[in-house]
Amino acid sequence: MTRIYLIRHAEAEGNLYRIAQGQANSNLTDRGWKQVQALERRFRDIPVDAVYASDLYRTCATASAVYLPKGLVLHRNPRLREICVGAWEHRSWGEIQRRWPEEMGHFSQRPDLWQVEGAETPREARDRVLAAIREIAAENEGKTVAVFSHGYVLRMILSQLQGIPLEELGKTPTGSNTAVSLLEAEGGTLRVVFRDDDSHLRELEELTGERLTRQASGLETGLWFAPLRLPEEAEEFVALAAAGWWGEASFDRERLLESAAGRETLLGYLNQDPVGLLQVDPQTGWISLLCVRPDCRLRGFGVQLLGQAVQQVRAAGGERVLAPWIRDPEIERFFHSYGFHPSADGRTQEKEIGFDPAFLGKV
Repeated sequence: MTRIYLIRHAEAEGNLYRIAQGQANSNLTDRGWKQVQALERRFRDIPVDAVYASDLYRTCATASAVYLPKGLVLHRNPRLREICVGAWEHRSWGEIQRRWPEEMGHFSQRPDLWQVEGAETPREARDRVLAAIREIAAENEGKTVAVFSHGYVLRMILSQLQGIPLEELGKTPTGSNTAVSLLEAEGGTLRVVFRDDDSHLRELEELTGERLTRQASGLETGLWFAPLRLPEEAEEFVALAAAGWWGEASFDRERLLESAAGRETLLGYLNQDPVGLLQVDPQTGWISLLCVRPDCRLRGFGVQLLGQAVQQVRAAGGERVLAPWIRDPEIERFFHSYGFHPSADGRTQEKEIGFDPAFLGKV
């Protein structure tokens, strides 16, 4: 009999920033790396003979929890990738909800009805990954293997093996980041022993007091973004900037508008309501403005704005984002909680956004 541990990747940028990552590469978050440590602790005393992962960065990085401590080779397999979401790739879930509301509902509740330009069908993705797992089982008869893949395809596979059709997938759970499921394979038959267990995260939470399981904001669709239009949206822009002003210089309306005319500025919308704004220079990585309307704070919108900055800077070839270091406890807490560290001169704070080549496959 072959034992197969199916493991979802740790929290990645797309999970945190509310961006559809599909088959795009996405870095692990700081919390994601802590989840990796918890996973390593869970597998410390579990014998594993081989480790497989999709060739996407977030799964290869998560798999390091098992293959590195055990001195094993990581087998990268592109057939273990997440579903390709076509036209949705790199878009915020807020934009997807706004532009494709019916398909958004189908994606989570009725994947048998889901169709998007350039995407796989859920059935194609499920069958692709399930065939790869069956092949891995046949190649490792009588052994124990760990297979690292992605939330959507794992949900479909586990449900299929439990006799739940795609039409009823909406009734089944999605495992937390690094959730572990166990299959037993014998004579060509795959059986689910247990699924979506994240007890290793909860044990570490009890020890450290730090929350490693999914935040409530991660369940929300989130914001959609559009470039600021001047002069039509000047008043909305000024009002948002004034309400969330975090510069040490005094607020200057005319100077702000003059600056916005020469810099790309994004407004973040909740439904049709502008609730946040972002100014970033993709070439330097410099974030000159990032603010959320006071009555909309503590809902995960600030980090979604930060995610837009990361995407823009990375697309321009940058490997870090920077912001002024404002000596305000609330602002310092926000940036520090999302991986920013003060620079040597104490005037700015920065966050590395590059990929570790050790986990970077060919995508």
